[in-house]
Amino acid sequence: MKRPTLLVIFLTVFVDLIGFGLVLPLLPNYSKEFGATGFEVGGIMAAYSLMQFLFAPVWGAWSDRIGRRPVILVSLAGAAVSYGIFAIGSAMTGRVALLVILLSRAFAGICGANITVAQAYIADITTPEERSKKMGLIGMAFGLGFIVGPALAVAASKLFGPTGPGWVASSICGLNFLVALVNLPESWTQGHAMAARRARLAQVKETLATPRVGFLVVLFFLATFGFTCFESTLGLLIQQNFQIDHKASAEANAVLFCYCGIIGAFVQAGPIGRMVKRFREPKLIAGSLIIFGLSMAPLPYIKGEAHLSWSALVRAEGLPWLALLFVAAWLAIGSGLTRPPLFGLLSMLTAPSEQGAVLGVAQSAGSLARVIGPPLAGWMFDRHPSWPYLAVSVIAVGSGLIAWNALVRDQSAVLAEAKVKA
Repeated sequence: MKRPTLLVIFLTVFVDLIGFGLVLPLLPNYSKEFGATGFEVGGIMAAYSLMQFLFAPVWGAWSDRIGRRPVILVSLAGAAVSYGIFAIGSAMTGRVALLVILLSRAFAGICGANITVAQAYIADITTPEERSKKMGLIGMAFGLGFIVGPALAVAASKLFGPTGPGWVASSICGLNFLVALVNLPESWTQGHAMAARRARLAQVKETLATPRVGFLVVLFFLATFGFTCFESTLGLLIQQNFQIDHKASAEANAVLFCYCGIIGAFVQAGPIGRMVKRFREPKLIAGSLIIFGLSMAPLPYIKGEAHLSWSALVRAEGLPWLALLFVAAWLAIGSGLTRPPLFGLLSMLTAPSEQGAVLGVAQSAGSLARVIGPPLAGWMFDRHPSWPYLAVSVIAVGSGLIAWNALVRDQSAVLAEAKVKA
């Protein structure tokens, strides 16, 4: 296998997540400049994930029939167009601007559903023993995308004005398309049995009805739901617990997201391969959920005094911020350890001819969690700041314990079934 192959797959997901992270820091500006309500801003955020939810199985099933390469190329070209539309919308004003930006995010979500095909590509070119480690590339791309996206939004806005972030993202996607066009070979071969053509709903039902496969899809939904609750309320929690203004809390929130992203990317780029060999996928899946859940519980109780700025807050509140960084590190480790072994095991339990379709159903479950999680977490936070964190803690720890009972206690049978499928 040529090195550029995995590099292009990594860049495909990385660029998708850059775009997602690029928009997040800009949305408050839309609320102020374009007259959007909070609900409308939430709708713009949800449009991307909603389209991913609807189209991930479509992309995956299509790639099972015509191959991975054409699907990835079409989606990359479409992503470049979507961010061009986003740039055009950013130069407009009022309700028209909001409508164009909403359409651009929906189109970007359709193209962003290609993460499913990227996972299927990795499954095609790796052995079962290497699969979870290589799936870590997807998680690493997620982490780095959330670091680079917000930073790119700020830099591009300062250098090129309000349309800068959109045009920069569009250019990156276009360059990625050219790299893939030249360097990405087809991984799907005619040697794979053709997948049976099923309606999308039938594919979802069949996937969820397969005991271990359906169980892993549900676990991924719950894990993604938990993390979206964290990322959508962390800024509010910091602002309230440390009694700081919106600007300072936004800066603190950005720093913590970068911090968590770096830790998550490191975990998925390095130790994950050795950990899979030592503990195997079932133990890592169950253990990561428990670590994540236990890390969520103390977050709402880490508090400090009021300060006027982010820098003054850090200097004066050393101990609370050290505690926050310590807990956030474990949360990032728990979250970072979940995706690679889960998708690695899921792909091993799936026949080669159905990799794209089944992974597409799983990715749709994650996208659905991103649609449901933020508004539900916000609703709980309004009632009490600790509610979303305690609720997610109970769900994650409970899921981890159930996973331990369902997967780890019968680990030899699970791995034997995976070996047969692969």
